[in-house]
Amino acid sequence: VEDRSATVTGCVLLAAVDVQPACLGLYCGRTVLSVNGSVETYGECGVCPRGQRTDDNKICRECMGSPDRYDWLYLGFMAMLPLVLHWFFIEWYSGKKSSSALLQHVTALLECSIAAVVTLLVSDPVSSLHIRSCKVKKLSDWYTMLYNPSPDYVTTVHCTHEAVYPLYTIVFIYYAFCLVLMMLLRPLLLKKISCGLGKSDRFKSIYAALYFFPILTVLQAVGGGLLFYAFPYIILVLSLVTLAVYMSASEVESFKDLLVRKKRLVVLFSHWLLHAYGIVSISKLDKLEQDLPLLALVPAPALFYLLTAKYTEPSRILSEGGNGH
Repeated sequence: VEDRSATVTGCVLLAAVDVQPACLGLYCGRTVLSVNGSVETYGECGVCPRGQRTDDNKICRECMGSPDRYDWLYLGFMAMLPLVLHWFFIEWYSGKKSSSALLQHVTALLECSIAAVVTLLVSDPVSSLHIRSCKVKKLSDWYTMLYNPSPDYVTTVHCTHEAVYPLYTIVFIYYAFCLVLMMLLRPLLLKKISCGLGKSDRFKSIYAALYFFPILTVLQAVGGGLLFYAFPYIILVLSLVTLAVYMSASEVESFKDLLVRKKRLVVLFSHWLLHAYGIVSISKLDKLEQDLPLLALVPAPALFYLLTAKYTEPSRILSEGGNGH
């Protein structure tokens, strides 16, 4: 009896294996074809449809979660990149003669803001500012194309899908809307108000955007996962470096030098906002009583620069070195 029961059990297991063989690959899964009560019927092992990812049992499940705070901070960082670059090139090519720089800055902000809202509205669920997403578990979730299995080392089973839905593709959609809105709004604005610029310089900020948008797209396509984990530290480092370079180039050596021009205060406060954004992204504000006091460190780099600038003046160092010699 025991031998017979063991044989029957073995046959059942073999039948199960024949009907539903193991699903290889880290991101290959079976789609749910039908649901009859608590019984589900699955398809063949392969790529999951858009908006789904595999669970622990290699079954494709709908992404029904919502982005957490860190995910939103990442999306905010990717949304800020084109805006900051717009502002930089507008300021770079406007110079001191143009009085239209402020309107161009406002227009760039309007373009990126509208693009962000439209991107959220066209994302699932449509016509809502909320989006559904899958949770990011590890770095490989961003690069599923690198984990397609080859069971016989000849045939590759392609299971590439967006496991971090929609954090990967939503950035491309946002950049596309930014580019379209820029091409619709900015030329009309510049044609009317940029009388202070020459004909050759008038559209240079737009030409610059036509260069940096493809660069940002490639950056997201190749390094999206790396940026997801490293963007808080990138913000802190870049904001510190750019603040030091700006103050040095503007010859700011004291608090009085900051108050001479309002533009310097605007730049300083913008860098402070970036510092705060980086600190919040690192801490995630999980424990408010411990993380909020860290925001008191935001003005520290600028204060340190102003307090030590007079001691690092190149002319003073050269004169003291010459006197010592």
